[in-house]
Amino acid sequence: MGSQYRYPRPTQRGLMALEALSPTELAASFDAEHRLLTLQNTKSERAISRKYSALLKQAPAEDVLSFARLLLFTYGHRWQAYELITSHRAAYHCLSEDELEQLGQGIDSWWATDSFARTLSGPLWRDGLIGDALIIRWAGYPDLWWRRAALVSTVAFNVRSLGGKGDTTRTLLICRLLAADHTDMVVKALSWALRELVYFDAQAVQRFLEEYDPVLAGRVKREAGNKLRTGLKNPRLDTHE
Repeated sequence: MGSQYRYPRPTQRGLMALEALSPTELAASFDAEHRLLTLQNTKSERAISRKYSALLKQAPAEDVLSFARLLLFTYGHRWQAYELITSHRAAYHCLSEDELEQLGQGIDSWWATDSFARTLSGPLWRDGLIGDALIIRWAGYPDLWWRRAALVSTVAFNVRSLGGKGDTTRTLLICRLLAADHTDMVVKALSWALRELVYFDAQAVQRFLEEYDPVLAGRVKREAGNKLRTGLKNPRLDTHE
């Protein structure tokens, strides 16, 4: 297999030169490296992201946020921008609710929405850095992708490998608000949110399914019910999530 790059790996001098760039110049450099990839996949793209994350490790939070906004809104590198923020402790902890919502502008697909909610909004909510009211507001938005983001944000509470310790109250708070929403992408997110909660509070999920049975979409009842009974989303397919 050949190299993923068309140019030599940067020297120490080259890295030092990058460190001296402004957020605007650094974002342009990031995009240029991305466009030079001969193989564009998550692994190769993340290698670039990690390099720039290391370069910005000691940078002020505002510089990191400026860089991330440029990546997202000027160059369209959405998930990379989100991951760069989460990898910089100061930037992550100083992100305001208004700034978070700004970073979510343009979510218009399942991958963009889930990247935003799983990487940024969910962890921020789990860590107490944003309030319940913000996620509740998203659950009421006309835009289906924001409603999906509200549900996917609950996943952070219930995935142990990502620091989740379980939160029945907050998870079901959002699930109740969207229980009767039969929009396909919202239905799938509701099923996902409930299935993740099963690991921590199966009884609460069972009660929720019983209470909201008249309004829940068939997919939610089937998949969450399967998870409760068999531990699998679709037991006939013998596959996990």
